[in-house]
Amino acid sequence: MIRVLTLNLNGIRSATRKGWVEWLAAQQADVVCVQELKAQRDDLDADLIAPAGLTGHFHFAQKKGYSGVGLFSPHIPLAVRTGFGDPEFDAEGRYIEADFGTWTAVSVYLPSGSSSDERQQAKFRFLEVFKPHLATLRASGREVIVCGDLNIAHREIDLRNWRSNQKNSGFLPEERQWMSAVLDELDWVDAYRRLHPEASDDCYTWWSNRGQAWAKNVGWRLDYQLCTPGIGASARAAAVYKAQRFSDHAPLTIDYDWPRR
Repeated sequence: MIRVLTLNLNGIRSATRKGWVEWLAAQQADVVCVQELKAQRDDLDADLIAPAGLTGHFHFAQKKGYSGVGLFSPHIPLAVRTGFGDPEFDAEGRYIEADFGTWTAVSVYLPSGSSSDERQQAKFRFLEVFKPHLATLRASGREVIVCGDLNIAHREIDLRNWRSNQKNSGFLPEERQWMSAVLDELDWVDAYRRLHPEASDDCYTWWSNRGQAWAKNVGWRLDYQLCTPGIGASARAAAVYKAQRFSDHAPLTIDYDWPRR
C-alpha cells in the first residue's frame, strides 16, 4: 500500500507557521507533492528541506516569491526530473517528477488565470503544451500519479456555485473540455472521483478568502491525483483534510494498493 498526499501550500513558510510540518509527521505518506512554495532554496532551512524525516526535491521559479513545486518522500527516488521541456513554464517552477519502483509521482502547479486576461492566456498556453506531455507519460509504460493544483473544477459537482462561475477562470468551457479530453481521450483516471463519483461538499479543496467562503463551505475542487489506469484502479481510499487550515487549499490524501517498490 502506498499513500500519496498533495497540497497547495500557498507559501511553504506560511504553511509551516500554521502547523503543516507537525501534521505531516503523523500522515505516514510515501510521497507528498506540494505546490506554490513561494520560496527559493536559500529561504528553506533544514527542517523545510527535509520535514518530518522526509527528503525534499524542488523545482523553484526563477522569480522570487513565486510559484515553485516540491516532492517529499521517506524513500530515495530512482530518478528526479524537473520541468517538462517548455521554457516559459519551466522558468516558473511548475513541474517535478520522481520515479519509485514501477511508478512515477508528479507534482504540478497549473497557472491561475483569475488575475488578468494575460494570465488566462498563459493558462491556455500551458494546457496546450501540457496535454502532449501527459500523453507521453501515459505511453511511457510506467504507472504515473500526477498530483497538483490544476486550477480547474471539472464538473458542476466540483464547485458550490457553478452557475455563477461559468465565465470565470477555473470553470471556463475550454478548461473543462481540456480536463474531459485528458480523462476520456488520454485515458487518465481521476482517482478521487473514481472512489467518490457522486456530488458531495466533502470534495472541495480550495476556498476563496473572500465572503466567508470557508465558513460557508463555498468551495471548489481544484486539487487532483490523476493516474494511469493500472495504479488508478488500485485506489482504495481518498480524503480531504479540513480539521486544520494550513493554506487556502486543503490536503488531498489517497491510498493505493500498490507496492512501494
